[in-house]
Amino acid sequence: MDKALLVIDYTYDFVAEDGALSCGQPGIDLEPYIVELTKEFLADGNLVIMPVDLHEENDPYHPESKMFPPHNIKGTSGRNLYGELHNLYEENRDRIIWMDKTRFSAFAGTDLELQLRSRGITELHLVGVCTDICILHTSVDAYNRGFDIVIHEKGVTSFDPAGHEWALRHFEKTLGAKVIRS
Repeated sequence: MDKALLVIDYTYDFVAEDGALSCGQPGIDLEPYIVELTKEFLADGNLVIMPVDLHEENDPYHPESKMFPPHNIKGTSGRNLYGELHNLYEENRDRIIWMDKTRFSAFAGTDLELQLRSRGITELHLVGVCTDICILHTSVDAYNRGFDIVIHEKGVTSFDPAGHEWALRHFEKTLGAKVIRS
């Protein structure tokens, strides 16, 4: 096992039509691909990690509080994984690592690097939302730590289509990531 799948922020608040900071239909459309990819990684015995955004209610000190509406608040259903991914996680809790994160990057303030290094992981596959925010910042940190990066175009989106397209180019042209195109 030398590769891991990171399913980043695929939660109700980021995906559902009535989510607090939703990507809407483009996010919903990712569900079948993300679920199947997660099943493939599990079937092959590869590591699957779910880095999930965590915020405290009315936190005036968090930088996102000034930029985005409240979302993924601790203890709310908005933090639940979206759709079938929620059920898949519940059925495989012993094989999937849930990881709370409080910044855009899944590496910031977490033990993600330790989890990966201790298992000899060298290649990270990233899916989830938002392409130009949490996927991007996690990718930059992965690049800076020497991991090989694979972005699944059919598994990422954003509420900003221009940012999504820019990030896909940035992954390839600047970070040297492999982007698996549709």
